Amino acid sequence: MIRTVIRDKQGGLCLSVLLAVFPSSAVLASQACVADPSVVSVAVPAAEMKQKTLPETLVKELDAAVRGALSQAAAPGAIVGVKTPEGEWKGAWGLADTRTGSPMVAGMHTRIGSVTKTFTGTVLMQLAEAGKLSLNDTIDTYVAGVPNGDKITLRHLANMTSGVSSYTRAESFLDIFFDDSHQTYTPKQLLDFAIPESPLFEPGEAFDYSNTNTVLLGMVIEKVTGMPVEKSFETMIFEPLGLKNTVWPGNSTEIPAPFPQGLTLQGNAATPERPSNATHWNPSWGWTAGEMISNLDDLLIYGRALGTGQGLLSPVSQQERLSSFPVPMGYGIGLGCATGWVGHTGELPGYNTTLFYHAASDTTVVVQANSDIRSGDCDDEEVLPDNPTGISCSSPASRVFEAVSIALKHPFSMKVAE
Repeated sequence: MIRTVIRDKQGGLCLSVLLAVFPSSAVLASQACVADPSVVSVAVPAAEMKQKTLPETLVKELDAAVRGALSQAAAPGAIVGVKTPEGEWKGAWGLADTRTGSPMVAGMHTRIGSVTKTFTGTVLMQLAEAGKLSLNDTIDTYVAGVPNGDKITLRHLANMTSGVSSYTRAESFLDIFFDDSHQTYTPKQLLDFAIPESPLFEPGEAFDYSNTNTVLLGMVIEKVTGMPVEKSFETMIFEPLGLKNTVWPGNSTEIPAPFPQGLTLQGNAATPERPSNATHWNPSWGWTAGEMISNLDDLLIYGRALGTGQGLLSPVSQQERLSSFPVPMGYGIGLGCATGWVGHTGELPGYNTTLFYHAASDTTVVVQANSDIRSGDCDDEEVLPDNPTGISCSSPASRVFEAVSIALKHPFSMKVAE
């Protein structure tokens, strides 16, 4: 059965649909997703954080939370990491490969999907900080042929308010993608799928989570830097943070070993009784919106740097980024925010990832799952035959992350405040 869309709704938490109508200025003045963005300026440097295990009582609570959530999730396995000022905790549960019965292992590489967007947004802000571009530049300065290009700013693209339609909703793209999952795409080809269906609205008038926005930002980065975007990621993020297991795969379908097998219900061949193995599907369609690969240790390092700005942005730029969300929850400059947690989730067929940082408690949580299949009360969406009912619909990593956040006493919730 052919999927009508490639799901990219913040890992089943539907962050992308919260902002169809922006809050009034009065609400904006009275609330903030991150209560005090300046707190990141005094966060303990990463090198000084305690390198010890979290207290045994908390470890037991976290383990129980993961096991309980995974039992309701449609994924063979999960990898989870937590880092706080008191220490860290990492583990793996379930299977990496249902065919062989091999276990999930912390340190395995997975595709991280839209977590890639945070890297794109970070490099964009680094270039703005260096004076090489402005977030108020219009996209027609860098890329020709975008409808409303003389009015859409880089900030509109970064916070998903541009009105440029997502190519992943275009039937012309879906027909090709689901017919041949090994197809290679260029950024220009991806843009060509979106242009005929744009604009959806005038820039800044509404919110629409569009992969095209982040592809356009990748094209901007290449034009400004004069080098491939993966080189910018390497020199501006990977190397400064020491990320040795974070990979830009390009057109390659390979994943660095070790890695788990990823299952999906997307595509022409998948059925609930027999999900497809999407491990080696070509990720080039995601480009700067969702192509990357990483592992737990790198994501824990990056997640805290993303939240604090340490090693990436000046305190002033980081505070601007943490103040960029419509509130009480929303999407800012290449990352989302809800109930004090900032970060992103990612889905590529076969994989689901969550990466979030809680500024008030200096806590980083990463979850990697080897399935993008949702479970729970998912309306008419296809689910596995043993799907649990009576619980909210959620993707695997998102379900585990919510359970972990509760165990940490900092519940992540997408419920809009009254």
